[in-house]
Amino acid sequence: MGIAPTFRRLGYLLAASILLAPAALQAQPADGRNQPPLAASALAAAMAQYRRALAEYMEAQASYAAATEAYWSAIAVKRRLRATKRANHEQILLDDYVLAQPPVYAGPPRPRNPSKPHEEAPPAPEIYVPVVADFLAAAQREFKFVPRMPQSESEFKRAYAKVALAAGLTKEQIVRIYGFEAGGNGDYDVQAGLEYNKRARAMTTALGYNQLLATNTVEIIAEKGNQFILSLTARAAQLPDDQKKALESKIAIVRKMVNFGKSVADDWNEHQALANTPKGLGVHAMNLDLDVGPLLQTQKLLDSVVFARRKGVGERLSAAELEMMNLTGDGNGLDMIVMPLAWRDQVPTANFFQRSGYKNNPVAQRNNVVGKLIAATDARMDQEINKPGAKELAAALR
Repeated sequence: MGIAPTFRRLGYLLAASILLAPAALQAQPADGRNQPPLAASALAAAMAQYRRALAEYMEAQASYAAATEAYWSAIAVKRRLRATKRANHEQILLDDYVLAQPPVYAGPPRPRNPSKPHEEAPPAPEIYVPVVADFLAAAQREFKFVPRMPQSESEFKRAYAKVALAAGLTKEQIVRIYGFEAGGNGDYDVQAGLEYNKRARAMTTALGYNQLLATNTVEIIAEKGNQFILSLTARAAQLPDDQKKALESKIAIVRKMVNFGKSVADDWNEHQALANTPKGLGVHAMNLDLDVGPLLQTQKLLDSVVFARRKGVGERLSAAELEMMNLTGDGNGLDMIVMPLAWRDQVPTANFFQRSGYKNNPVAQRNNVVGKLIAATDARMDQEINKPGAKELAAALR
């Protein structure tokens, strides 16, 4: 081995010792004892604090979860109690409602793990909500059906106005509920979440002037579809041959949809399961059809009016009262509107919602007693009926 390689090796060792010296000095304290670096010691203290904070957070969350579960269980129990009392013609008392507001989490926030300072909670997975294009594609694929679209928004409004008035709905109910549900300016294909921005994300499948969910559509087709068929058949008999043939083809498709809706028990949960299938989405496309859409949109409100009459509410419902039934379901809505006026500022709106529905309804949360919710609904209607779409619908009702 030559002298040059030996010197090179010595140079490498010297360079390595210089590079490693700071780390070695940092790791060795003056007294020579083998102690961990200061950073590790600080991390250990931070982790101990984190574990204490995490335990407090988990305890607070468990307490909140238990209180929330107890609250919504009490809501369900008292709702069943009121239903039983009404069925037995017994008097409903104020104490038959839960008078406290839902629990609100007031504990500490979830602490950040100091050993993973840059770790973030994974975003909640987005659930895709089908939109009009999906409804149309499903109708074509499952039923070979293409809705007859209106030539203009005015044409659909005129068709809807004719059907709604003939069903016995009032001009006030028709226009004010349209204003509330469709934002005062919504088109016949307006969908929840897309009222003002078609590129936004749909919130639900709620569609049209009265915002029918796909489940509403499947249920109405199952329950009232045969009535629609009779109405459409009578209309077809008065049409020229070419139009008559087209409407008769549509009637045959409606029959298939009725059979699909009747393939399960007449139950909301059963119909909801159907609505989430490709065929169910295809049925929902009927809301976009100029012949059937007005029938569906009208029937949603008419069912509520008939339900109220059957339960002894003979006087005409205001638009806001009818909207309570449209918003929360016939039974819950009726529960609100027959309540004594003196109770309305005491009874929380949570009594009339399912837990998930209340969570996703900021209007009911902000207006957290019945009186506030009805007043806010009326105020919103007052505002929306001054928009062009509502005025156009009012003109079609003359």
